[in-house]
Amino acid sequence: MEGTTSLRQRPRPSHKVRSENNSENKEKHDKKENKFTKTISNNTNIELKSGTYWLTRIVFLRFQAFIYFVAYLVALHQNKELIGSKGLLPANLYLKRINDHVNGNIWQGLNFGPTLLWFTDLKEVDYWLDAIAYSGLMLSGFVIITGCCNMIIMAALWILYHSLVNVGQRWYVNIYASQLLECGFLAIFMCPLFTLKQVPRNTPTPVVTLFGFRWLIFRIMIGAGLIKIRGDQCWRDLTCMNYHYETQPVPNPISYYLHQCPTWMHQFETASNHFIELVVPWLLIIPWKPTLMIGGAIQVLFQIVLIISGNLSFLNWLTILPCICCFDDTFFAKFFANNPKGAKAYVKQIQTESNERHVHQGQYIRSVLHIALAALITYLSIPVVKNLLSQRQAMNTSFDPLRIVNTYGAFGSVTKERTEVIFLGTSSLNPTDPKAEWLEYEFKCKPGNVTRAPCLISPYHYRLDWLLWFAAFQSYQQNNWLVHLAGKLLANDEATMTLIDHNPFKHQDPPQFIKVEHYGYKYTQVGSKEAKNGAWWTRKYIGNYLPPVSLGSLKEYMSQQGWDIPRFMRKKFREHKKNEQKQKKSKKI
Repeated sequence: MEGTTSLRQRPRPSHKVRSENNSENKEKHDKKENKFTKTISNNTNIELKSGTYWLTRIVFLRFQAFIYFVAYLVALHQNKELIGSKGLLPANLYLKRINDHVNGNIWQGLNFGPTLLWFTDLKEVDYWLDAIAYSGLMLSGFVIITGCCNMIIMAALWILYHSLVNVGQRWYVNIYASQLLECGFLAIFMCPLFTLKQVPRNTPTPVVTLFGFRWLIFRIMIGAGLIKIRGDQCWRDLTCMNYHYETQPVPNPISYYLHQCPTWMHQFETASNHFIELVVPWLLIIPWKPTLMIGGAIQVLFQIVLIISGNLSFLNWLTILPCICCFDDTFFAKFFANNPKGAKAYVKQIQTESNERHVHQGQYIRSVLHIALAALITYLSIPVVKNLLSQRQAMNTSFDPLRIVNTYGAFGSVTKERTEVIFLGTSSLNPTDPKAEWLEYEFKCKPGNVTRAPCLISPYHYRLDWLLWFAAFQSYQQNNWLVHLAGKLLANDEATMTLIDHNPFKHQDPPQFIKVEHYGYKYTQVGSKEAKNGAWWTRKYIGNYLPPVSLGSLKEYMSQQGWDIPRFMRKKFREHKKNEQKQKKSKKI
């Protein structure tokens, strides 16, 4: 039709026109921002409206990054010694066994153990373990310093830590590894896709992640409470805290004094624990600000008490993390400066202009993504809820290979007596000689020398000390890495010595034999004769744990396991063989 232009024929705005429009919009925004800044500068006290979570996200992401930083720092300091090519449980041998099991199918291998190490040269596993740790430290350090994060950085941190956990074997089989991965996965969706700003204007904190984290802290606490009620009798008769401070994995100096409290105090602690883990969590899933803040505050204070009373790695710090999502911007505003160009002022500006905001296409895409995330969490929560309702509740279990939604629980049973494994070495050629002098090794944090004060290391973590606590109420046959550790001590292995505090054979020839003894440990009483003499512990010999072993006696076992035999040990094996041949010849003569 004449005088009518079809949609196809309508001329599009030129690039120049679009640029002019963008410039005009930018100018309008800048004028509005400058006007707002002047208003703020005249009013130093910036008050925010409730119901938004911009500042909450900044605090959350920084705290998440802090925990990642500690986790990667632990990995950097200990991974090569624990899972390196010459470590106690080498990751390359572990992946080789998986590879043999799946007949070299890398995709099936990824299903068994999702890790980036499948795409590397496993002969260079030490290099890649360090590369992962350094990358994690740099990325998490950036978020801590700047308070800025996007989905790419948070996804990278999650994938990198997954790559360590899935080759960590015994060293990473614990509650806080799965909990960090679940928190890390949800945190990805809390961030904008590319933008690196503390307050990304067009990406408010997603509601689905806030509910996701509240659902997480609910499951953590309810799971811990139910496993206790269904588990050890001492939780039901309120006596578990009589033992906990003394028998927990790695006690600290404050644990010693808390253990001395009267029985009624321990009963009160146990009852309070049940209230906090079984009653308070219900406040966390009620979408009402007062209940959320009360529930979140109680959980944070509870975790702080646990941090003070023991060395549970970064577990309690990590449990504080989802509680942050119970507090909105009005709570966190008091911790931010009233800077006219700061984050709080920018949030105030966004709240003021909330009625003028336009919906962008990217926000529709994010909405679809959030709906998909909610559906995924709901679906993966089904086996978790079934487990919580089951009388045969499993503790600290993952029902999917990526550990996106897990079940939690801690201290379902409490050990009533503390036992420790003590490593000793001797230079004597005859381990049964009554005159043989046995010298004791001292580890970084686990009890050993009764006069050494308990350590205070949380949120840092010594993985070897932690696992030695479990080994003490098992046997060395259940912990083959412990035999490997004995072999490393026999060689005075430099890398392994970084995991222990005192090597009695430092700067001298390695021991001829290593043995492990089993001891029972008890706290001394405050004011007792032992305590006045500087003893924190008393100990009693239980029996032998690992009989005396030498390099010669371990050679065949280490070869069967595929463990690296250091050059020093190979030399010793040859000398040992020559000595045996000489003894045989002398007997014939």
